[in-house]
Amino acid sequence: MKIKCVVVDDEPLALELVCNFVNKTGFLELKAKFDSALDALSFINANSVDLIFLDIQMSDLTGMELARVLEGRKGNHSPKIIFTTAYNQFAIEGYKVDALDYLLKPFGYEEFLSASQKALKYFEQRVENRNSIAEDYLFLKVEYQLVKVMLKDIILVEGYKDYVKVHLDGKESPLLSLTTLKNMEELLPENQFMRVHRSYIISLEQIKSISKSTVNMGIMSIGISDGYKEKFLQFISKWIN
Repeated sequence: MKIKCVVVDDEPLALELVCNFVNKTGFLELKAKFDSALDALSFINANSVDLIFLDIQMSDLTGMELARVLEGRKGNHSPKIIFTTAYNQFAIEGYKVDALDYLLKPFGYEEFLSASQKALKYFEQRVENRNSIAEDYLFLKVEYQLVKVMLKDIILVEGYKDYVKVHLDGKESPLLSLTTLKNMEELLPENQFMRVHRSYIISLEQIKSISKSTVNMGIMSIGISDGYKEKFLQFISKWIN
């Protein structure tokens, strides 16, 4: 597996160092390097990118601002991020935008490789789950094991900071899995599941009833957030005469 990478840093020496580390790592493929986050954003919008090594403190657009722009994308087209910065106070913010890792400058190749291997594990797991989805199931990490979950049994997925609750048909208690709602959104097929709220993904097959601004899933009713309302209304429009 090759992970397509972009490196963004406005410090020339730091930019070249990370590029050299990328080129040294067999499973990484350097697609471009930038000293401007705005230039990087233009490239990312026009090209397939899996992973960004991203500095935070930059003059035109900060790395954190770029991460928030990318996080706002719907669907499965948002690259993952490993932050590279000299300022450790941004660690919590990096966590909020679902960064894979946080490299504190100055760092050596060993630390870089450790973060990159974390990215490799993430992308390998995503491929594995996508292959499973072709068979109508996925595997979720629950405590210390992988649990097979049939897609048809999922009622909804409820997101928290670093884990999700997967509510299943016929099960009183949801499964708790150490992943994010954004990752689940990327994995679940768009023709069967839809994100309707910053904290909820629902199964379209499991909908019981719909009102003006809420959807009843049987186990609970969920309000449709403004940011997701247009797409949801498009879905239900074909059933309205």
